[in-house]
Amino acid sequence: MPHVALVAFTGLRVVDPELRALGLSLPGLRRRGEAIAALPALGLLTVAAHTPEHWSQSYHDAPCFDEELAERIAAERPALVAISALTASIEEAYALCAALRGRGIATVIGGLHATALPDEVLRHADAVVVGDGESAWPAVLGAAEQDELRGEYHGSAFDLDASRMPRWDLLPPAKRHRYTLQTARGCPLACEFCAASRLLGPFREKPVARIRAELAAIKALDPRAVIELADDNTFAGAPDPAPLLQALKDAGLPWFTECDHRIADHPTLAADMAEAGCAQVLVGIESPVRKYAGMGPKAAGLARMREAVERIQAQGLPVNACFVVGADGETEQSIDALGELLQDWPSAEVQLTLQTPFPGTALRRRLDEQGRLLKDRTWKHHNLFEVTYRPSHLTPGDLTTGFSRLVAAVYAEPMSRRRAQIRKKVLRSPLNVRE
Repeated sequence: MPHVALVAFTGLRVVDPELRALGLSLPGLRRRGEAIAALPALGLLTVAAHTPEHWSQSYHDAPCFDEELAERIAAERPALVAISALTASIEEAYALCAALRGRGIATVIGGLHATALPDEVLRHADAVVVGDGESAWPAVLGAAEQDELRGEYHGSAFDLDASRMPRWDLLPPAKRHRYTLQTARGCPLACEFCAASRLLGPFREKPVARIRAELAAIKALDPRAVIELADDNTFAGAPDPAPLLQALKDAGLPWFTECDHRIADHPTLAADMAEAGCAQVLVGIESPVRKYAGMGPKAAGLARMREAVERIQAQGLPVNACFVVGADGETEQSIDALGELLQDWPSAEVQLTLQTPFPGTALRRRLDEQGRLLKDRTWKHHNLFEVTYRPSHLTPGDLTTGFSRLVAAVYAEPMSRRRAQIRKKVLRSPLNVRE
């Protein structure tokens, strides 16, 4: 019986020692990092569901690469090791490939980074999956069984009607209460900085019946489960959100998701989300200094964004407002102005990230054409918190300093306490009918 080991490099990564120390010292950032690290790799568990029964399987969480990890995997004598890694952890995936290939073990890497840069991946792994994993997986396994695994395996846009139940049973025993569930793949928008929206094919939505089945399976596994929807922009395509919301409500589990500000334009959607168990929604405010290309109807000024946040929260749904720092036009003054803006910003939580030119994005192509990518910043620096390009109006060092200063102020006790009070007020809203 051939064996496949599934390896997920999970969690946030920050190389800069000052930023790392800052994150560890700020409770809000530390809690979010711990929450992300606890999420299982849905992509691997999904392809595991499409693995024939004559294959045995194992799943490995890998917070980092070390020789102990390679030894543990090699001890299983796998015919194949399938690796999932984001851009910030791809170098660790390559190190694992080197260790395993030195032992004669075949390796394959998939995901967004691999899809964007297959030639690079093939310098380190035996094979690369480009596109949707489900449709490419049979060919990968067939080649591995014949000891012929090599090159690119292209997955066509997978029909989510044919989705199978992720193999939650492969997860190692742990005090894990956070699970990922995908209701849609991709996004109908094409924001310049986003790789996820188009790399894996067109926008598709999963049938509600499949979502109900997955929710029931997770709840049976863990009645205290917390769900994070692995969607780029939930409700961006569905003309009628009611069936999905009813499925989530019937499951009776708290959940989190990402939407754009236009959910505020629906007269009851935010209230319906809250009633269905949504504990928080992340809304991309994006850059206060630049209107990114590709945002389409999502693009709006700060005044409209603020009004949308207020309308959403008035319906009992806390908002985590996400701001991108470092876009073209950013100056020391604009960073300080954002800090002042956030002193009375109405959202229950705030997320700050640095503009990051990920592979496959229009943003990276533009900055590369302009010769602005920093050659000494490798993939591990592409983690949303470190500068990897030359800003238009600042030096990289000045942007790093300004971002660190902003993060320290926004997540310090006074502003964090104020947002906690806002959250409590939102959850006490008369329109919030959750118990």
